[in-house]
Amino acid sequence: QVQLVESGGGLVQPGGSLRLSCAASGITFSNYHVAWYRQASGKQRESVATFSSGGLTNYADSVKGRFTISRDNAKKTVYLQMNSLKPDDTAVYYCNIRADWATYWGQGTQVTVSS
Repeated sequence: QVQLVESGGGLVQPGGSLRLSCAASGITFSNYHVAWYRQASGKQRESVATFSSGGLTNYADSVKGRFTISRDNAKKTVYLQMNSLKPDDTAVYYCNIRADWATYWGQGTQVTVSS
């Protein structure tokens, strides 16, 4: 059974940092593309950052230079380092792991940026 467990969300002041983690089990992690999405209240879910199984990364324009996605295939974990956080970054963040044959989502973790 595939399971994704997210952690690391919380309340942070503007300009602060958070690191999200998403640990996978039940899959051959290295075969999958990984990504982080977010959904703010009243808005559609949007892609934040992606990390392909081949090592390519891509970021939404709104987070370039502030967020970094990384993966540890041995630990079956994907990370999102978020720096210089802004109130507009407030959202529920979801990890996504996908291949041609399947897609899996984490349960979501709340990130709130507020003073």
